[in-house]
Amino acid sequence: MSYDGVGQRPAGVRGSIDGRLCRGERPAATHPQTAGGRSRHVKRALVFLGASALAVPLLAGCGEDDEAGTPLAPQDIALVARDKVADGGTLKWAVDAVPETLNTFQADADAGTSRVAQAVLPSMFRLDAAGRPVPNPAYLESAKVIETEPRQVVLYKLNQQAVWTDGREIGAADFVAQWRALSGKNSAFWTARNAGYDRIAKIERGANDLQVRVTFSRPYADWKSLFSPLYPKDVMGTPDAFNDGARRKLKVTAGPFKVAKVDTAKKDVVLTRNPRWWGKPAKLNEIVLHAVSRDKRAAALADGSVDLAEIDSADAQRIGLASREKGTGTPLQGAGGRTSAKKLRDWALAHGFDSDQVHAGKNKLRKAITRYLEQQQALRDVEVRKSLEPAYTQLALNGSTGPLADERVRRAVARALDRVELARLVLTPLGLPAVPVGSHLALSGQAAYADASGAIGAQDAKEAQALLADAGWVRGGPLKEQKKPEKAAGPERSAEDVSNGGKDGEYVVGEDDDEKGRDDGSQAGGGSHGGPDGDGKGKHHESAGDQHEHPDQHLVREGKHGGAPGAYAPQGTAAPAAAPAGPLAKDGKPLALRFVLPSGSGSQTLNSVAERISAMLEQVGIRTTITKVSDESYFKDHIAAGDYDLALYSWPSSAFPATDARPIYAKPVAAADGSVNVEQNYTRVGTDQVDQLFDQAGTTLDEDEARSLIRKADARIWAAAGSIPLYQRPQLVGVRKNVVNAGAFGFGTPVYEDMGFLKKGAKVSPSPAT
Repeated sequence: MSYDGVGQRPAGVRGSIDGRLCRGERPAATHPQTAGGRSRHVKRALVFLGASALAVPLLAGCGEDDEAGTPLAPQDIALVARDKVADGGTLKWAVDAVPETLNTFQADADAGTSRVAQAVLPSMFRLDAAGRPVPNPAYLESAKVIETEPRQVVLYKLNQQAVWTDGREIGAADFVAQWRALSGKNSAFWTARNAGYDRIAKIERGANDLQVRVTFSRPYADWKSLFSPLYPKDVMGTPDAFNDGARRKLKVTAGPFKVAKVDTAKKDVVLTRNPRWWGKPAKLNEIVLHAVSRDKRAAALADGSVDLAEIDSADAQRIGLASREKGTGTPLQGAGGRTSAKKLRDWALAHGFDSDQVHAGKNKLRKAITRYLEQQQALRDVEVRKSLEPAYTQLALNGSTGPLADERVRRAVARALDRVELARLVLTPLGLPAVPVGSHLALSGQAAYADASGAIGAQDAKEAQALLADAGWVRGGPLKEQKKPEKAAGPERSAEDVSNGGKDGEYVVGEDDDEKGRDDGSQAGGGSHGGPDGDGKGKHHESAGDQHEHPDQHLVREGKHGGAPGAYAPQGTAAPAAAPAGPLAKDGKPLALRFVLPSGSGSQTLNSVAERISAMLEQVGIRTTITKVSDESYFKDHIAAGDYDLALYSWPSSAFPATDARPIYAKPVAAADGSVNVEQNYTRVGTDQVDQLFDQAGTTLDEDEARSLIRKADARIWAAAGSIPLYQRPQLVGVRKNVVNAGAFGFGTPVYEDMGFLKKGAKVSPSPAT
């Protein structure tokens, strides 16, 4: 998972915090990008509505006739036939960091790890443009269940040309080594996940060397998730090789590319053509994965140090502006080459320069503007390709303690939200479909998708207020004196700082502007939002995470752990009218929730979304205190630790929700020592019914039945209101215009051998790859 805004994403979930786990990538750990998937000591106090209260809406949207639909946004990769792609060249691709490991099954694997694995290792199945697993013909002739009784048996028939770079055939020995390493039976292997591999009873050679028989000890519906990627027995054969041998090098691979070197000094991972590749030869000579921080990607695209980079909305706007500029009317063209400092500052502010640059001396500012204009000229050769990530941003409600331990209060929060408005806030300015996400377990286009949000109901302020009243929260009740949040130490903040939640500390959404302690003149819960749009795809964790994270570890990634940007919002959106005076109260306490957000430079979008949510909650009498924390502690010390009431982060979607989503929604389990294992369920909200549905979906080999069970589980997750999906995360990629078959991949796994540069004279007109 990942929280949208800081570029982090969970590492151990397939798919991101920035709220971003990514594009069909399957990270290696089991927690959003921080170290968060371990047992947590939390106090559970969950109150659920009776079954009869949920019976009517529970399965809404889950009928057998429901359609999964199509992806809301297609891939945007300048798709062309291979004969239009030039032979040769080096593609420089920005990543968040040089991977700490090249082993995707280790806890510190990140999005860069997955990128390398996709290009150099076998995958029995890959994801298509709709996020569905399909056999990879480079490695498989076929794979299917051939027996179900007494045990499930899957027979893999391998491509007879498939060989490792050392000349050895890919075969049963590699499958056996990976199973033994990931089965969880030998603790000497430092694995981050073993789902599915722990259900294998034995692996045998089939009728010949090209056949592999995998027998399961109990049925496993998501068997297609296994052996993707597949490592050679050289890596998986011993604990030492697994733990350390594949961290910085992969001597034996089997993809269109191979790992030439990992150069930490230059922040590069260099992939070169594999001379033993039996498939369609790679068009590129090299792919260089180059680490570039999110805030420097526009400059990197301008100076040519990268050709392709995921970017935030502010950089996307800048690239779009560059393509429209005529090179005239700059602030440096005053009479005699003189321009007043005020005009320079005004121009710099209008073009997104940061405060330090704007208020630097006149000569420094002129140099900064000159550099910016030179970059704008270079950015005319770059375009933005956009789609939607296979990840969604959610509002998380911590149900372990406080008012949100009562399911009625959580449901009231959900009924207060206008999810259509929130999706529009983020996606409409980017020209992307602003459709709220209707499922926790899949996205539109994926087989398991169905809009089950009817289980909670649409926005309805009266119904939200009725739920709160039923839970005992009423207006006008006696209030005990409450301690006001202290102002953060340091210089007085501007109204802009406070409207964005403050650079530090807290403010209460819903307090009167003239109330004591609010001497900065800000308007909580609305107003303009300073700074560029974006959600901070900064450090990565993708992502998150997230991602959302990742997630990340930060899916926290998607996302890795730096962040996956989760949302992009327009500046300045007016808040609705204030709610009736007088807070809701119960037992002498007002109904107030602590909304925790990251404070990094990339969190503007999350701030905007959080303010709109806070204003919506104020309408039904729920006040929120927005607390800003550092990016580094946001996930680890707050989300994973349960130190929040409300939070925004992202999870990736998965082609295998019965396996990958279960730990996110599993009911927390108390241990003998009094601790509680929440797995990846950071809202601490779960039910036995949801667990049972996941278990059933994971063991049925009937795909229609499994899909129906997943949809029923999703409806019950909606009804419990532990998390509220908001919108699918935007995916913006800056790409040199002559780069083809690459860009915003959406759900699909990239086809590395088809990437390259457009031949001179050829035109980008979509056509089937050949």
